[in-house]
Amino acid sequence: MSFDWRDDGKKLAWIAAIFAAFYFTPFDHPRVAGAVQESVALAAWYAREHVLLCLVPAFFIAGAIAVFVSQAAVMKYLGGGAKRWVAYTVASMSGTILAVCSCTVLPLFGGIYKRGAGLGPASAFLYSGPAINVLAIVMTARVLGWELGVARAIGAILFAVVIGLLMAFIFRKEERERQAATMAMPEEQPKRKLWQEVLFFAAMVGVLVFANWGAPGEEAGGVWVAIHAWKWLITSVFAIAFTGVLLAWFEVRWWKALVAVVPTLLLALLLPSHPVVPFAFAAIALAVITATGSDENKDWFDASWGFAKQIMPLLFAGVLIAGLLLGRPDHEGLIPSGWVASMVGGNGIGANLFASVAGAFMYFATLTEIPILEGLIGAGMGKGPALALLLAGPALSLPNMLVINTILGFKKTATFVGLVIVMAAISGLIFGATTG
Repeated sequence: MSFDWRDDGKKLAWIAAIFAAFYFTPFDHPRVAGAVQESVALAAWYAREHVLLCLVPAFFIAGAIAVFVSQAAVMKYLGGGAKRWVAYTVASMSGTILAVCSCTVLPLFGGIYKRGAGLGPASAFLYSGPAINVLAIVMTARVLGWELGVARAIGAILFAVVIGLLMAFIFRKEERERQAATMAMPEEQPKRKLWQEVLFFAAMVGVLVFANWGAPGEEAGGVWVAIHAWKWLITSVFAIAFTGVLLAWFEVRWWKALVAVVPTLLLALLLPSHPVVPFAFAAIALAVITATGSDENKDWFDASWGFAKQIMPLLFAGVLIAGLLLGRPDHEGLIPSGWVASMVGGNGIGANLFASVAGAFMYFATLTEIPILEGLIGAGMGKGPALALLLAGPALSLPNMLVINTILGFKKTATFVGLVIVMAAISGLIFGATTG
């Protein structure tokens, strides 16, 4: 078999590049050794804190969207033929309710986009999910000042709509063709009533939201602290409701549900300080139930697994690279944190653009951007760059970009990322100039 320069040449180039990276990298240098350690530590933290509680429920929800949500319903509220105010309101409100990080929103975005949602509303949803987080905005106002909190709230809501509209306008020709092809497909007859599917998705979203309800910190109070104190009880209520919905309308046999529920409850009672253990068992049980159930439930499992195998490798690759370059909060990667702090001082164009770009490539778990910014502001960061980072950072990350590229392609991904970065930088510049 002869050497194919087109196919084998690419493989050879990758092999040579990886070999050279390992051969020439000075791993014994303290900065490099520390960065490698940070890369692995960030990936380990991501695996513990985000994969099981965030991504696994998100994959099941995305798979359910792909299988159970009728294309007609998606087209009615989010498609190209929907009224703009309806489409963008639904997209933005959906993202607000979920309040997930930039990685967890990806399978959900992929699910609605593949079911026929217009590029504009889907992009609005993609931005709003991690950016319009009510708790994060409240915490921003309390910790960083009311000016930044209000500016973040207004900016995030406007960004979701404006970015969606611009994406739809820029790619309007391709979108018309895609929407026409989608509308030409035969309309599916739903097997269940709308309110039944609403309860089904509400139960899953409830599990996703409350299982990931983070500690609000000392500055917060009232309802936020109360919800966090009772988060696992609330999650359990949603999980029980979800089980009931599966038994009633999704052809799950009672004995399978019993085999899943009883050990989960026993693990929860025996290990009250380790709620992740019963959660993991329940997730595995759901995977087995769907994979061995009716044809429709098997399709649900297949769709969920399809999202997982498409997204997970890219997410971990992105997290490793982000950790290598930037490290974790209060830890350094290859790029010194002092250098980053020195670049975001003042409110000039360069500082705002750098803050926007740096925020876009960093990985922020929900609420972690606030203590990071608190430290940077203490080191001399201007108010404008702080807002730019708040508007770009939570909505984007390097892992996030790698996955969006597989769903939308390079051109649309680059446009989406570019819009977020430029708009965040301009907003920061205006905010810095008006607040001094």
